[in-house]
Amino acid sequence: DIVYGGKLTRYDRKTGQGQDILPKVFRAPDWRMIRTQPIVFSPVDNKTLYFSGNTLWKTQNSGSDWTQISPDLTRKTWEVPASAGKYKDQPAAKPTQRGVIYTIAPSFQDLNRIWIGTDDGLIHKTADGGKTWQEITPKEITAWQKISIIEAGHFDAETAYAAVNTLRLDDNRPHIYRTHDGGKTWKEIVKGIPDGQTVNVVREDTERKGLLFAGTERAVYVSLDDGENWQSLRLNMPATSVRDLIIKDDDIAVGTHGRGFWILDNITPLRQLSQTAKTGLFKPQTALRVRWNLNTDTPLPPDEPAGENPPDGAMIDYYLEKPAANVTLEIKDGKGNVVRRYSSTDKFTPVKDTGNVPAYWIRPPQVLSAEAGMHRFLWDFRYAPVQGVETGFPISAIYGNTTPNPTSPLAMIGNYSVVLTVGGKSYTQPLTLKIDPRVTATSADLQKQFDLSKQLYDAWLSLEPVNAELEELSKQLAELKKRAGQTPLAARIDDLEKKLAELSGTPNRRPGAALNLSLLGNLQTVFGRIQDVDAAPVPNVEAAARQIINDSKSTVERWEIIEKQDIPLIRQQLKENGLPELKLVGRKIRSIPGAEVEDDDEDEESTSAKP
Repeated sequence: DIVYGGKLTRYDRKTGQGQDILPKVFRAPDWRMIRTQPIVFSPVDNKTLYFSGNTLWKTQNSGSDWTQISPDLTRKTWEVPASAGKYKDQPAAKPTQRGVIYTIAPSFQDLNRIWIGTDDGLIHKTADGGKTWQEITPKEITAWQKISIIEAGHFDAETAYAAVNTLRLDDNRPHIYRTHDGGKTWKEIVKGIPDGQTVNVVREDTERKGLLFAGTERAVYVSLDDGENWQSLRLNMPATSVRDLIIKDDDIAVGTHGRGFWILDNITPLRQLSQTAKTGLFKPQTALRVRWNLNTDTPLPPDEPAGENPPDGAMIDYYLEKPAANVTLEIKDGKGNVVRRYSSTDKFTPVKDTGNVPAYWIRPPQVLSAEAGMHRFLWDFRYAPVQGVETGFPISAIYGNTTPNPTSPLAMIGNYSVVLTVGGKSYTQPLTLKIDPRVTATSADLQKQFDLSKQLYDAWLSLEPVNAELEELSKQLAELKKRAGQTPLAARIDDLEKKLAELSGTPNRRPGAALNLSLLGNLQTVFGRIQDVDAAPVPNVEAAARQIINDSKSTVERWEIIEKQDIPLIRQQLKENGLPELKLVGRKIRSIPGAEVEDDDEDEESTSAKP
């Protein structure tokens, strides 16, 4: 690590020790530096490091040895500006060479090409590694203007951008300059950035040529056309002085003066956006299947300062030119099977207190918007949850962002497609899902985990309607038995109750208690153990899962016999005795693919979806 701020220190994380590595030991008239000196690695050679005071230095051995590669590139003299006011004639205002190199911009194409800017308004470049330097300052720039940041073009060696801060001249207007010919000519590019927005930094995107970002004293701005037009990218960020920003992969990290660090997650839509946006779906970034909440204990209090993690899920961005009656979004696997489907007409139960989890801890439901404009939607990497099941919330709650315990499996890593449908027209984009790079499990391990999880999920979907029927029937039969009295019908009801109790796996339950499938509870336990970690199931859990899958199929078959034979018979007897009809909930029972799996060879023939 390199630490700087009025000093330059090489820090060893292992020992905790730091060593001063300044190019010169003592300050001198020909060696000036300030607290915020630039230190920059070459993007062409990561062993080449640049550091500057009033001169530019280079090291290729982590600061043990330095080579001076420029003369003093600051102004030798200058006129005292009017902004000095009554201090203009003071001795301290006498023009002397006192500036420093404030920004270093090594080329992204050529190790020998370097751009520098000073805090007294000069820009120089070298094309031969510092042997010769050429001043290329735009004619509009004067002394006391600070070249805050120079950004070398990422795609063209002759391109550079310069952010110029003019606060010391009482000039609050924005100033950004662009050159495409190595500094022979410059153009000021600030259209769209209002006065009062002094610019501190400008950066070019690492993937899209001409996509620019600027940080001002109040916000972040973006340009889609190489700076010809700018628009605000402030979003929910407070008005604060943005001193620097970087593009890291698909994110923007912003350093501010007084408000800490801010990160804008996933700028891939900006890389695809044109000045005239039309209704459509943007290609999602590659999604990492990262487990978002790994807390193991009770949460921190809401007022405890903490950073916010990136969203947990695949970020899907789309744009609507105008409001739509209905918008649907589908995630499909590599075989075209629908993994998840969302609609703007989906209905949600309002968030409310649930036991010991207050409502303000729970994540509000996500709504697929049908309004005009830009939208971002998150797919949580899971199949649709089992309907009608309340599994509770984990103890590791997150203030305002706690989700219920899952009832559906995480999707297998692989290739998917996203389909957005608006007004009868569909838009499709590919989506790649990769595993957390820290996970050491093999693809075969993850496939085994997914296959068993998916089969348990299918069994859960089939058992849940049976469980609902048992619960409701047990209540009705208890009441009908009282009304039947000492009649043959009472005995018939008692026989049905016993069959249902045996089916539920709780023949010795407490009298009057509602029936529930004990198998379903076992399934949920095993499902949770398999899904809790990115690894192949351990042998005893795998064996339990296979047994549950087979038992689930036989349970459904036994229920279907009762539904077709016993229920109609007792309904007829109830009718003959003038008693109310026995009603079923009527939920659809799904078949269970992948049951009766005995070994890995048969497992490969499972009909569960495999991307």
